[in-house]
Amino acid sequence: MNKQQTQVLVTGADGFIGSHLVELLVAEGFQVKALSQYNSFNHWGWLEDIECLPQVEVVCGDIRDPHFCRQLMQDVDVVYHLAALIAIPFSYVAPESYVDTNIKGTLNICQAALDHGVKRVIHTSTSEVYGTAQYVPINEEHPLQPQSPYSASKIAADAMAMSFFNAFDLPLTIARPFNTYGPRQSARAVIPTMITQIASGAKEIKLGDLSPTRDFNYVSDTCRGFLALANSPDAIGKTVNIGSNYEISVADTLNLIKEIMQSDIQIQCDEQRIRPEKSEVFRLWCDNSQINALTGFQPRMSIRQGLEETIAWFTQADNLQKYKANIYNV
Repeated sequence: MNKQQTQVLVTGADGFIGSHLVELLVAEGFQVKALSQYNSFNHWGWLEDIECLPQVEVVCGDIRDPHFCRQLMQDVDVVYHLAALIAIPFSYVAPESYVDTNIKGTLNICQAALDHGVKRVIHTSTSEVYGTAQYVPINEEHPLQPQSPYSASKIAADAMAMSFFNAFDLPLTIARPFNTYGPRQSARAVIPTMITQIASGAKEIKLGDLSPTRDFNYVSDTCRGFLALANSPDAIGKTVNIGSNYEISVADTLNLIKEIMQSDIQIQCDEQRIRPEKSEVFRLWCDNSQINALTGFQPRMSIRQGLEETIAWFTQADNLQKYKANIYNV
């Protein structure tokens, strides 16, 4: 693959993972087109903060519009489809918007990619589709459990994407990352919630259930996983986990953050942050053997190293001020 002649499209480029993926792709020498959701302020989300922005073609639009997606896909060789609504609590409030964006948006991207003969499509899934682990570590054969409208929409989006491989031979891979964290992550995620409250000088930290476990992955490792899958012909037609094969509880994650930040903050249970009982995913632990076998991928960043990097970013004053640490963000 001639990187300088390869036109790569990243949908959801204005988001947390998308902006980091754009940085990686530019560093690797690709021509990058970055989709930012249209807004009247012409604000490009986290793309505004990346140093390589002058080397990126930014396009504003909406994946919910099939006509726009057809225009967007012209002259594109590889698509990384990350654009989605991802907040689980908001999916309880506005489930239809998740159908429109996650399912119909994926249909529009796949159809446009097929129409324009795109060479590779990497569709982004989520470990939330597995629900609470029935066995660990979780491999790609684990049953899917829609425990929230968000996860239901992603299960359907994954099925829609894979149908384009089965029915039309669209060269597609479903990348299924486990819990990604790092600089620029949404305020509604648990790790930024912890760090920003401590950094803002709160006397007590407001959290939900501390017992669930997660397989946390630093954002640079997740992005490397995406790139590895795009470069693997053997990954076409497959669903592939991206994770660390390491499990840690939310409570232990908080204790590690407190240790790094030298904090003795007290914990207060906030009822509005607790999911409905049958909707909480209590255990996620990734089996990453398939991506290793296909690409040789292994995560490089330990949980402690990743948290140190994340804390260093969030505690910079100009970054911290972008987050409303005292407000619960659904």
